[in-house]
Amino acid sequence: MRPVRFVALGDSLTEGVGDPVGEGWRGWAALLARGLSAGPEAAVEFTNLAVSGAQTRDVVERQLPDALAQRPDIASVVVGVNDTLRCTFDVHAVAARLDTVYGAFAAQGTVLLTACLPDPGAMLGLPGVLARPLARRQRAVNAVVHALSARYGAVHLHASEGAWLTDRAMWSVDRLHPGERGHRQLAVRFHALLAGAGLATGPAPSPEPEFPAPTRSAGLRWLATAGTGWVARRCTDLLPQLLALAVDETRHRARGTSARLDLRTSAAVSAALAALSVPERQPGAA
Repeated sequence: MRPVRFVALGDSLTEGVGDPVGEGWRGWAALLARGLSAGPEAAVEFTNLAVSGAQTRDVVERQLPDALAQRPDIASVVVGVNDTLRCTFDVHAVAARLDTVYGAFAAQGTVLLTACLPDPGAMLGLPGVLARPLARRQRAVNAVVHALSARYGAVHLHASEGAWLTDRAMWSVDRLHPGERGHRQLAVRFHALLAGAGLATGPAPSPEPEFPAPTRSAGLRWLATAGTGWVARRCTDLLPQLLALAVDETRHRARGTSARLDLRTSAAVSAALAALSVPERQPGAA
């Protein structure tokens, strides 16, 4: 039998940021790969195509072609947070791109792994007037991911909820990426879903860290160097729009019409999903 092929697509979360090993990152997908097969280590071929900062557009245009060429047995697609952090955010475009990616893997018979994610504003501890617009965007992306995961029969992880979100031991110093313990938590939860469906036959990843957690000084040093650059690159185009969103948020709260913003977002999600074509059933499908 040929090895199980597992390809991971996405952004810094899947790249492994927050789980350093040597000079690079490891992350939840690499940890999960080890438990997909009960055979020897060579029984799993793992390719991580995820890149820090990637948006849904990058996944469609740059990562998907390479992934499809490998004809994977399992593919993970966890992306969308970076879209919410851009002034170009458009839930219609996000839905169309994810539909393209999910549909392409479904057409190949690939087992698809997806996840909904926590909103970045809450994780960063931003003031409510700034956090609420980001939370609304992330809820919109999650609603799209939920709907399309169901449409394409994906193995879906609800990572946007649970006690792990408020457990500081799970998160790196930047408060946006999991630390090693958090990456292991994701790997353990994905493995449980796959094993329950008979799709993972190897041992579950250990939830316990292999390496000691970075010291506070080391974490702050990273945040002051690489972490600062990461934040700055995203604030360059997001900040002006985020301030505009905050002004709109404040105006609606003063008028008691905040519910309109939620209704507007829900309507946009519904319209985005309605605009997608329904995938054709395969002959003989129920």
